[in-house]
Amino acid sequence: MTNEPAAVPDSDIAAIAAQLGRVPRGLRAVAHRCPCGNPDVVETAPRLPDGTPFPTLYYLTCPKAASLIGTLEAEGVMKDQTARLAEDPELAAAYRRAHEDYIARRDAIEVLEGFPSAGGMPDRVKCLHVLVGHSLAAGEGVNPLGDEALGMLEDWWAKGPCVSPAEVEAAGARVLKNRAKGEDHAAVIAAKQQKTAERAEKKRQAEEEQS
Repeated sequence: MTNEPAAVPDSDIAAIAAQLGRVPRGLRAVAHRCPCGNPDVVETAPRLPDGTPFPTLYYLTCPKAASLIGTLEAEGVMKDQTARLAEDPELAAAYRRAHEDYIARRDAIEVLEGFPSAGGMPDRVKCLHVLVGHSLAAGEGVNPLGDEALGMLEDWWAKGPCVSPAEVEAAGARVLKNRAKGEDHAAVIAAKQQKTAERAEKKRQAEEEQS
């Protein structure tokens, strides 16, 4: 694995946990930040901590943005975009380049052999959330259909952040508590392993003395 990220600050982890109701597994970085200051897209490792492949590199976390995108999907935007891909060679070529960009960014972290990019790329549109996440993370001009969907959205941050400071603080407390539990569990396991190793060593020494 390459391209190791810097640690995500606890303040951002707390905000993401408040947005999603959980901390996403495999969190690598904040890929885009909302004008309100909170993360709205995160970068996720191609494999989760348990080894499960996770092809969706960019994950939209803002519930306000996600809700607006869900409305676009319900209004048939994905169906229209997919139909236009079959009719417009230039659009199809640009969308394929977006697919290649997505794969290249993911491969720079870890190659997932045999896995597609995400969102239906390169031949159809099946998740606008993924395409918008890619557009926000990569910048304008990389994913044409993500850019298009993003342009259809109202300014979701205009009425304030999607999670309040109180919600972020509460989520941060839960994150710290769960982290402490995990560390305690790891310490217990390490202590048991140490005792097992000590018993094995004593047994080996006793057998040597008897031989």
